[in-house]
Amino acid sequence: MKAIVYEQTGDPSVLQLVDRPVPEPGAGEVLVRMAVSGVNPTDWKARRSSAPAAGWQIPGQDGAGVVEAVGPGVDPDLIGERVWIWEAAWQRPWGTAAEYTLVPVRQAVRLGDASFDLGASLGIPFLTAHRCLTAGEFMPDTLRAGALADHTVLVQGGAGAVGNAAIQLARWADATVITTVSSAEKAQLAASAGASFVINYREQDVVEEVRKIAPDGVHTIVEVSPARNAQTDVQVLRSGGAVCAYADDGSPELTIPIRPLMVSNARWQFVLVYTEPKAAKAQGVADVAAAAAQGGIRVGADAGLPLHHHPLAETAAAHQAVEDSAVGKVLVNTSDA
Repeated sequence: MKAIVYEQTGDPSVLQLVDRPVPEPGAGEVLVRMAVSGVNPTDWKARRSSAPAAGWQIPGQDGAGVVEAVGPGVDPDLIGERVWIWEAAWQRPWGTAAEYTLVPVRQAVRLGDASFDLGASLGIPFLTAHRCLTAGEFMPDTLRAGALADHTVLVQGGAGAVGNAAIQLARWADATVITTVSSAEKAQLAASAGASFVINYREQDVVEEVRKIAPDGVHTIVEVSPARNAQTDVQVLRSGGAVCAYADDGSPELTIPIRPLMVSNARWQFVLVYTEPKAAKAQGVADVAAAAAQGGIRVGADAGLPLHHHPLAETAAAHQAVEDSAVGKVLVNTSDA
């Protein structure tokens, strides 16, 4: 099979297209013939900072394809199923940037009739967004239609992949969604994703605009840049609300005022999808799968998430695009499946 491999940390040039034997699935594993691999910031950050434990690494946590074979203990009826994959390369060498990959069976989720592009876009962004939307005290543990009725959510950075996912999931669950963006182009993307209200933070006062919409404050904030937005978040969070931070935006430290947050019994929740509680992860997978099956989440420009496709041989260019903060979702076509 063809696979993208790196054997040392570095810039995208360390990614090499190689030939490897197709692996055999072990106990509890499935072999998936990949169709599309999703590229996320976590992929290039790992490539730059974490030496491959096995001496080599196929990148790519997310993807979609068809189950080709199953290992001992796995229902053979799964063979031929279209699936989406999450965390393929987490503490394993078999990522999704290859013609085939191996994953534990629980990490290959039935995709049904949804597109491979959608399937390859679900894992990291949508599971992260799900955790951000369910970790707060006011928030339910599970998302479904109506679960966030009477809730107001603020998504900071609504044109990013996680921001887009948070908007879509929150609207699927019937929340009122306010989002912030930095340009008119990104405002259109956020609106296409389904945001109820869009604020251009370069031109408008975010606190003033949010308070007009939600005088008592918002229930949860999905936060991409906690260090930069902390003072704003404090002013728009309702009593008992939560700020759920899933990125650091290049700022390693955060300063927050103690007394105002203490008075309002606020919660700061930090989110890393890899290490979130197992029960929350399992619920996130189930809810995201349900949203996809019901048509509640989409990808493409009309969903506020333009798609950028690269062939497998150009995975380095795909990584560079994500590292350069491409707007939309970067995907790698791993085969003609």
